[in-house]
Amino acid sequence: MRNRSGKAAIAELHQSGAAKAFLPRGGVAAEDVVFLNTSGGLTSGDHLHFDLTVPAGLRMTATTQTAERAYAAPGGSARMQVDLRVGAEARLDWLPQETILFESAHLHRQTCLQLEAGASCLFAETIILGRLARGEAPQQARLTDRRMILRQGRPVWADALQFGADALAIRDQPASLGMARCFAVIVLIAQGAEDAASALRPLLGAAACETALSAWNGRLVVRLKARDSWPLKCQMARCLTQLRGTPLPRVWQMNGDIA
Repeated sequence: MRNRSGKAAIAELHQSGAAKAFLPRGGVAAEDVVFLNTSGGLTSGDHLHFDLTVPAGLRMTATTQTAERAYAAPGGSARMQVDLRVGAEARLDWLPQETILFESAHLHRQTCLQLEAGASCLFAETIILGRLARGEAPQQARLTDRRMILRQGRPVWADALQFGADALAIRDQPASLGMARCFAVIVLIAQGAEDAASALRPLLGAAACETALSAWNGRLVVRLKARDSWPLKCQMARCLTQLRGTPLPRVWQMNGDIA
């Protein structure tokens, strides 16, 4: 991307295979970038790569048009790579919609977000283990999910998650997910990010969703889990709207349902 009189404009665009990106018009913000996997999901041998650079001084939001789906992968893993770079004094809100793991899914994903001096970011990620309304409860799904946020090459937040059949077999235990079938994380990295905690704390008691908050030294982390994806997504929307100070991207279709 490039900064054209304070607005986002495409400087260079490369698309191939099922990976697409576009800047919607008529939405909440002209600076929204929407990524799309036109294949409808990921399975054995698939490799999906999203890449975005936010120029200095610009604020942008990047999201996905719909949920990502990881389907059964009997022939080996699917891979997904997300590379995001945020220029000096710029901000990126990386707000992909949820990832749904189906039975026998096998997904390796790596997300790397690099901040320059004075840059900030809001990051969110949601995992759903099957569709509760369909009675799905994956027993053999596998996920390796690595997330890293760096400032000028130095890590400021890292999170790694890996599970397979052994972990899913004990997920009902209190030390694991309990009754939850979906979970999420929200991370704000910005100067004074910890000051946003006081406004978030009144939101933590939402019904049907367990939410926890930590904030320190320019970092704020919210973790959520729920049995059903809808209460979790509503709680995500409340927290993200509070942290952004603006409505969610239009493709989330949530802005009238979060009271």
